[in-house]
Amino acid sequence: MTVKINSLELENVKRIKAVKLVPSANGLTILGGKNGQGKTSVLDAIAWALGGERYKPSEPQRQGSVTPPILHIELSNGLIVERKGVNGSLKVIDPQGNKGGQQILNEFVAQLALDLPKFLNANNKEKANALLQIIGIGEKLYQLDAEEQRIYNRRYEVGRIADQKKKYAAELEMYPDVPKELVSAADLIKQQQTILARNGENQRKRQMCRQYEEELAKAQIAFDEAKNRLEDAEAAVSVARKSAADLQDESTAELEANISDIDRLNIKIRANMDKEKAEIEAEEYSQQYDELTKSIEDIREQRLKLLENADLPLPELSVENGELIYRGNKWDNMSGSEQLKVATAIVRKLNPNCGFVLMDKLEQMDQDTLNEFGKWLEQEQLQVIATRVSSGKECSVIIEDGYVKEDNSLLDEGAKTWKKGEF
Repeated sequence: MTVKINSLELENVKRIKAVKLVPSANGLTILGGKNGQGKTSVLDAIAWALGGERYKPSEPQRQGSVTPPILHIELSNGLIVERKGVNGSLKVIDPQGNKGGQQILNEFVAQLALDLPKFLNANNKEKANALLQIIGIGEKLYQLDAEEQRIYNRRYEVGRIADQKKKYAAELEMYPDVPKELVSAADLIKQQQTILARNGENQRKRQMCRQYEEELAKAQIAFDEAKNRLEDAEAAVSVARKSAADLQDESTAELEANISDIDRLNIKIRANMDKEKAEIEAEEYSQQYDELTKSIEDIREQRLKLLENADLPLPELSVENGELIYRGNKWDNMSGSEQLKVATAIVRKLNPNCGFVLMDKLEQMDQDTLNEFGKWLEQEQLQVIATRVSSGKECSVIIEDGYVKEDNSLLDEGAKTWKKGEF
């Protein structure tokens, strides 16, 4: 059962001389009047009566009054709450006449209902945290947000490195006509020595050919003496000539040029290798970035499902990036009535047994907004006692000079002065 205020009677609290009020069970009860007449004092007195010492005004007794404060509130659950004296001695009586203390009030009085400005003045993160804790998903959502932030920071770093790698790779020079692997001087020299060895063998064969030719010449001179030797020499020369005719020397000019230019060649090859490596690294970081983006999207999907399944106090109310969102708007983009509606709904969710909220300075709302807010409160069966600098028809009562204006039933007929202790 939600507890509401059935009636209140206040005397000598702050600017209040004497106020008796029966607020509407649902919707708005507006205390109108000019500034400094005691409207806010009524709210402060209610907060003190129900909330205890933490809400006690620093100077509770009306200035100039010799009579100490008296506060008397009757609640819809049958409790009667009284505070009397400068110290505000508390007496709580239940319908059976049993007495209790502050603890019984704390069970159903929501602290933010007594001090709504505390919520309204909180920063955006504090407002969002209050809602999340109330609906019981604050810790889980905090973990998801922390994980998203961690991955987001990692993705940012990976993206930054990927951009650097791409720029670095793009700036590197590419040499298309050089080998992919570095050239070894030892390998070139070995190839050169192999060719030189083959050329040396060719030279040996040529030398033998010349030797046989010389022997042939000698044999021709001494033909008569060495006919057989001549025939052998002629045969050998014939064979040697055929072998020598087919021989062709290989050039080492290219290898010699490569050996002399090996450092410049390897510089180009290393440049190509560096460029290829940079491009591969850039692609790897780009893939990491895409994977981290997918992780962030997954976390956001989890958060969305968590909020969709949560028992939120208002349709279209949510939390995004640590801020309250209502109808797509952040707190500072909500209208005044939307802010009050969100705050009131959160207060109610905080303690469903508390069916009333105190609001100060309702003049920020125009008449249409006020009507809309009042209808919503009635629909939600919420009771709001509010102040407004106004004397218009929207006001339930007008507070003037510490009294309810034109309500003289509690005043002496002649002197129009308050009768001590009478309500």
